[in-house]
Amino acid sequence: MNFQGCPRTLLLESFRAAVAAADPLEIVASHLPPPHAGGRTLVVGAGKAAASMALAVERAYAGHAALEGVVVTRYAHGLPTAHIRVIEAGHPVPDEAGEQAAADILAQVQSLGPDDRLIVLVSGGGSSLLSLPAEGIPMADLKATTRELLRCGAPITDMNIVRKHVSRIQGGRLAQASRAPVTTLIVSDVAGDDPSAIASGPTVPDPSTYADALAILKRYGATVPSTVQAHLDRGARGEIAETPKPGDPLFASVDNRMIATAHGSLAAAAAQFRRQGIQPVLLGDTVTGEAQEVARVYAALVREIRKYNAPFSAPVVLISGGECTVTLPSGASERARGGRCSEFLLSLAIELDGAADIHAIAADTDGIDGSEDNAGALLGPDSLARAEAAGVSARQKLDTHDAWGFFDAVGDLVVTGPTRTNVNDYRAILIL
Repeated sequence: MNFQGCPRTLLLESFRAAVAAADPLEIVASHLPPPHAGGRTLVVGAGKAAASMALAVERAYAGHAALEGVVVTRYAHGLPTAHIRVIEAGHPVPDEAGEQAAADILAQVQSLGPDDRLIVLVSGGGSSLLSLPAEGIPMADLKATTRELLRCGAPITDMNIVRKHVSRIQGGRLAQASRAPVTTLIVSDVAGDDPSAIASGPTVPDPSTYADALAILKRYGATVPSTVQAHLDRGARGEIAETPKPGDPLFASVDNRMIATAHGSLAAAAAQFRRQGIQPVLLGDTVTGEAQEVARVYAALVREIRKYNAPFSAPVVLISGGECTVTLPSGASERARGGRCSEFLLSLAIELDGAADIHAIAADTDGIDGSEDNAGALLGPDSLARAEAAGVSARQKLDTHDAWGFFDAVGDLVVTGPTRTNVNDYRAILIL
């Protein structure tokens, strides 16, 4: 069967299917416990999906439970709610709004009794949004630490190990503060769906240590403020209590439920292609590494398929998820615009050099790819030629990390606005 439709339309439809599979308004209700008959029901949470998750809880419990609480989400990601306050704060670098929201959340959780119930809503972005620095660490120093780890290109799981150990609320400490039973609903944005890494695991046992956090700073050559360094050093010496670990009895009353994953979204996208007679190949939901390097590997696989019809025969679509990184050089120019999805796609474009019958999309399921307002971008066989006609050099744009500028110039940005969910990146390379 030969595909007769529009490749661009099909790629966009597949991305929409991936996002819809993780839409909290559609999936939260089926994972909630029955309404609580006695005591208070407190709802707290953090992440890019926090507002839509909170709204879904309100709808599910309408008329059955008296709700109260507060969630914190990224700026421009809020929604109107009736009982659960939605606060917007800074991401990926934390700010004072997030600090105040986290302090409010912790205080409310500490006020619960054993006859109450705590529902925690966790999604990607929660590590920055739920920022309550450990005692003696100013918010300015936590911001500086986050910026330094981003600059060094540390993977999100390593960043979160550091953040857990400079926080009063992450790394299981929110669960530790509750005398009420805890139910946590989790939308995963990390490779491998490790619940302790998502939003830095506020209600999950933390297997990492202060020594691990120090090792990560050393591995990436990260220079952090003296307050952060001193806190981690004291923790490694045993002068500060560790985060609660696996096997701690406190987690006997904590139920952590994974309700959406990258793999589920990739499977939904694959079904879109299958209906059009195109074989979907899932290359995994845990792809990490520098965006440019990952693109070069994928380009090699595409060339193999084009030349030898192996290991797959066209028409085929290569689908993957995960979270790549973009490491900016020290003192990077202000011309650096975009994110890991658009940088992946620009590198792929250069490697494929206008090869016929190859189309691709790379976009972040949260609707925001890095520094600008686009989710990602589309790539067609003519993208490089159109850019050249417009006087835009793909190589120069890649070298200055301005993938956004390239795709904006050729009209190939994908703009969705905030999706209010997040299961990481979505990439699809369609070979016809």
